[in-house]
Amino acid sequence: MFSNFDFEVIQRTWWNLITEGLLFTLELTVLAMVGGIILGTLLAMMRLSSNRFVSLAASGYVNLVRSVPLLLVIFWFYFLVPYIGAWIIGSPEPVKVGPLMSCLITFVMFEAAYYCEIMRSGIQSIPRGQVWAGNAMGMNYFQTMRHIVLPQAFRNMLPVLLTQTIVLYQDVSLVSVLSIKDFVGSATVVANNNGRPVEINLFVGVVYFITCFALSTLVKKLNQKIAIIR
Repeated sequence: MFSNFDFEVIQRTWWNLITEGLLFTLELTVLAMVGGIILGTLLAMMRLSSNRFVSLAASGYVNLVRSVPLLLVIFWFYFLVPYIGAWIIGSPEPVKVGPLMSCLITFVMFEAAYYCEIMRSGIQSIPRGQVWAGNAMGMNYFQTMRHIVLPQAFRNMLPVLLTQTIVLYQDVSLVSVLSIKDFVGSATVVANNNGRPVEINLFVGVVYFITCFALSTLVKKLNQKIAIIR
């Protein structure tokens, strides 16, 4: 089965794949996670707002984004963001955004809808008495959320947030359809140049398995630790 398997091509290319492709994937994942959680938290607070207009606006955004395939969103933002930027600043030419910024905006906007629902569940898991206690201390809505509700909600939802981040890490590979050199995109170029797609794609699959399995194990242990604290 492995008589024609070329391990040497992996030895020659694995370092470049890691330092170029995988680092881009990890960078985009971390930045999109942070931006998505921040925007998702704001959306969650808007959805729980007593203001009907604010709540409906946030709900409409979340339902719209979650109803559109991610691949289409990637295409839309990659090609439209330069023109949207030109419209905002009044430039006659499309703004040169770059692959990282374009993909980052795409994933932040998309993942925020999913992080929003996670955070909304976390906020609603906090007993209502906690909010009343904040009000009794003279705190307004945002102070109560910041100092009382959100810290507890983040702790409760941390395993789910990390699980969604693992999904995000895997979804980043979709940017390769735009010839962006993430981990999968870089591996595709190397495989085509060397004529060894089986070896290179197997290496990519092994790396994804190791990283995702390690992160999933971390999430499981973290979930057990949080369950003990509760």
